[in-house]
Amino acid sequence: MDEVLLTPPDAAEVRFLARGVVSAAAGEARLTPLQELLVPALFLSMTGHAVELAELRPIGAADFAAGMARRNQIFRERIVQTMLLAALVVRPLPAEAGNRLREFADALGVDDDMITVAQRYAEGAVDLAAVDFTRNGYLGNTEPLRLDALHTEVLDSSWSAVTDDPGLAGRWAELSDLPVGTLGRGVADFYRDRGFVTPGLPGSAPPLLAQHDWVHVLAGYGTTLENEIEVFAFMARANDDPRAFSLLAMVISLFETGYLRAGAGLFEADEGHLSTAGMAARLGDAMRRGALTQGSHDFLDLDWFSLADRPITVVRNEIGLVPKAGSAIAAGSAGPWQSGGITPYQLNSSKTAAEAAGRPYIPWQPDPSRD
Repeated sequence: MDEVLLTPPDAAEVRFLARGVVSAAAGEARLTPLQELLVPALFLSMTGHAVELAELRPIGAADFAAGMARRNQIFRERIVQTMLLAALVVRPLPAEAGNRLREFADALGVDDDMITVAQRYAEGAVDLAAVDFTRNGYLGNTEPLRLDALHTEVLDSSWSAVTDDPGLAGRWAELSDLPVGTLGRGVADFYRDRGFVTPGLPGSAPPLLAQHDWVHVLAGYGTTLENEIEVFAFMARANDDPRAFSLLAMVISLFETGYLRAGAGLFEADEGHLSTAGMAARLGDAMRRGALTQGSHDFLDLDWFSLADRPITVVRNEIGLVPKAGSAIAAGSAGPWQSGGITPYQLNSSKTAAEAAGRPYIPWQPDPSRD
């Protein structure tokens, strides 16, 4: 039996991998303009090797699987997820695309819940796909470990809001008392600057969704919808559990194709944001940064309050967070306190919230040192 290959792929193997991804996602059909941007951007960010799409010849599932024989299960799973990502940005997804994805996944010995979702999309069964997301074992988890991390005892569903819990609301309010420079104070200011309501209070986001707000601050991503795609891409790749890919599939279905009308207990569909100029590079870089963190990080199940009083620079160093690539910054990737990292609606919400609470309004202002 051949020895398992654990070294990073070289340029030749990257071209082979890209052949498989393009063949699975598009078959003999022409790639869409977004796919033509996305596939090379993903491989460049994740491997450091450029891919020329014009040089790639179609390959069948069996031949591709044979060429992947020395790669282990997690490597094959990540390649199938790259195939899925390249397909999920297309609407309408051709009827044969879902079956082709399943064929490649089966040949590689990979089973991923998002393949069924892609097949639903290809069949036009969008409502059934939404149910699949609801039932997803990773996203739908309400086990005690997750509830402990959320500091709540009971949830009707994983994305349920908690709007009358003084203890939970008080825990969030205490973050404002922490010193500037700590992770928790950063999150408190992040909420104040945008007029966001913290879990435990009426009008708040679900506690599970609030978990990702800590990642916005930790990883340096603002709060436009383009930033949301970056954050969930980062989270999906920072977690060694391949099921976390469903996070990225969800936001692509919300903020690019609109296959999902709503998700995560708060988000509503708003199409076309991955098609924004530069977003292919930004998505690829967010995945790269997530993949390069040290260890496996399930940010949805992390008790962030245990880290709240720690300097954010220390937490970043402990997880091995690498800087954004210059190409991502040039493409518009902005942090919470950088221009482009907050929306006019959020700025106005902050002022309205301060007036309603009878407290002084502290306007948001750029502070790149915090990102």
